[in-house]
Amino acid sequence: MTETLSAVMPDEVEAMAHAYLKEACDRDLTLATAESCTGGLLASLLTDVEGASHAFERGFIVYSEQAKCELLGIAAEKIERCGAVSREVAVAMAEGAIAHSAADIALAITGFAGRAGPDDEVGLVHFGCARRDGKTSHREAHFGDIGRGPVRIACMRVALEMMREAMA
Repeated sequence: MTETLSAVMPDEVEAMAHAYLKEACDRDLTLATAESCTGGLLASLLTDVEGASHAFERGFIVYSEQAKCELLGIAAEKIERCGAVSREVAVAMAEGAIAHSAADIALAITGFAGRAGPDDEVGLVHFGCARRDGKTSHREAHFGDIGRGPVRIACMRVALEMMREAMA
């Protein structure tokens, strides 16, 4: 079990994190995260697993648009044109995390965990997953207005599934 998050993280999500980290360790793969609406929750989940620290290379918490640009190299024009919560930005975040780290696989999350602007869909989250070899995937989830915490936890399942798929 993870030590820090075990009080709130569903058992199946913890089991997924353990299994995928073990696989990453066995295959000598390193992981990075680039998180916006989850605020580092995925990085915390991955670093809470004892004995698998060498699989996690680094995490970027890029909550603001400025942070996405400065830390991940995303063009401000892309964010303005597409929106910070979009397929394009999620993919750019994942690819930026690969470019600014030594990781083999990077997972990015950007979305609306709670209320945002009047035209924003609560619970809309975009995920990007990039591999150092150039393959990048995207997934879009519509979790609905279930609350900030539940949306963030639901993101962990999707993120871990995508990381596992990227290991294949």
